[in-house]
Amino acid sequence: MQTIEHSFVGTYEVKKSKFIAHLVPIAEYTGLQEKLRVEHPKARHVVYALRYLNEFDQIVENFSDDEEPKGAAGIPSLNVLRGEALINVAVVTVRYFGGTKLGIGGMARAYASAVKEVVELSDILLYEKEYNHTFETSYSDVQKTEYLLNKLEIAQVERDFLGDKVAWKIRTTAEKLNQFKEEQCRR
Repeated sequence: MQTIEHSFVGTYEVKKSKFIAHLVPIAEYTGLQEKLRVEHPKARHVVYALRYLNEFDQIVENFSDDEEPKGAAGIPSLNVLRGEALINVAVVTVRYFGGTKLGIGGMARAYASAVKEVVELSDILLYEKEYNHTFETSYSDVQKTEYLLNKLEIAQVERDFLGDKVAWKIRTTAEKLNQFKEEQCRR
C-alpha cells in the first residue's frame, strides 16, 4: 500500500470542462468539500472518493457523485485510488461544466483522468503502519530521550512534565519503535 504526506492539486480539461482534483491525506479531508465549494462558487459539482484504514486495519472506502449521474464520478475516482493502492487519502474533484455534455462514459473517463493526473504529480510514499507508545522518564533523562528520538527520526512526540517525572507519547513505525525500545533497554 501507498500513501501521501502532503496535499497535491492537478487539473484536467476535456471539451472545455475543467476538473480540478485535490489529493489530500485523510486527516485533511474533513471540511475540504465545503471549503472548495466556497472557493469555486461557479463549479457545478464537488465529487469525492476516499480510502483509509480503520482501527481494525480494515480498508474503509466512500465516495460521492455529488449529483453527477450515478457511477460517473465517485466510483471512477475511487477505482484510481484502488488501482494505485493508495490508503489514508481522499481525492476531491471540482468540476466546471464547459457547455458540452460528455456522456456518462466520457464523464467517468474525465474524472478518472483528473485523479490519475494528480496522482502522477504527487509524492507517493510506501505506507507503514504507525503505533502509539507511552512511557515515563525522570527529568534527568529528558535530553537523552530527545536525542534518541531525533536520532531515530521519530517526530510525532508529546510530553507532559508531571510532578517528579515526564510522561511521553510517541507515534512511529514498528521498526523505529523496536529500535527505540532496544536503545532504552541499553541505558
